[in-house]
Amino acid sequence: MRDLAGQLGRLARTLEAEDDTAAMLDEVVAAAVRLIPGAEDASISLVVARRQISSPHRTGDLPGKVDAIQTATAEGPCLDAAYEHQTVRVPDMRHERRWPKFAREAYQAGAGSMLSFQLYVQGDTLGALNLYNRAAGAFDDESEEVGLLFAVHAAVAFADAQKLDHLDRAVASRDLIGQAKGMLMERYRIDGDGAFRVLARVSQSTNRPLRDVARQLVETGHLDLVEAD
Repeated sequence: MRDLAGQLGRLARTLEAEDDTAAMLDEVVAAAVRLIPGAEDASISLVVARRQISSPHRTGDLPGKVDAIQTATAEGPCLDAAYEHQTVRVPDMRHERRWPKFAREAYQAGAGSMLSFQLYVQGDTLGALNLYNRAAGAFDDESEEVGLLFAVHAAVAFADAQKLDHLDRAVASRDLIGQAKGMLMERYRIDGDGAFRVLARVSQSTNRPLRDVARQLVETGHLDLVEAD
């Protein structure tokens, strides 16, 4: 998590200065591999009607293979749980039981573990940031914490590129998270990374979106789990 805020700030400035949509989203997936622990490959996937999935922006060959398997088997992280959950982790593809057909073929294609973040849901269309590793157990809690913060920046870039109404909400989410982090930093004398870990821990333990956790803190001045610690 060292210097993560600085690296994300530089990424945000790079994306803001990029006029080419394809180049912008290609930079997002490349940056995901650089910044998120455990990521060997990354993709931004579009899912329509929980059925058709494509990854026009990706690193390497593995994301395309995995997407084709999800489409063919009609199951997998993006086609199922990613619609309901902000984060989906597949620790060990070889022993994954939620989507047995997909997991078996994805493992044979070379995917050992996956981590997916919901970027937006609009109607029956989903945008997701997916991370891949050929080894099992590549993604841990730090991967999720860093990935959640990265996904906020990716959502802004993605929404801008796609001209979606989601942009305003993504920006508002980023601002809310920033305000909440500032409150925790002042209250508990911790740094920005520590403040984000607190928010992420509450989000995960209560199964609530990170922006809702941040909003609670900003609007009410407290988080039940934090105040109880």
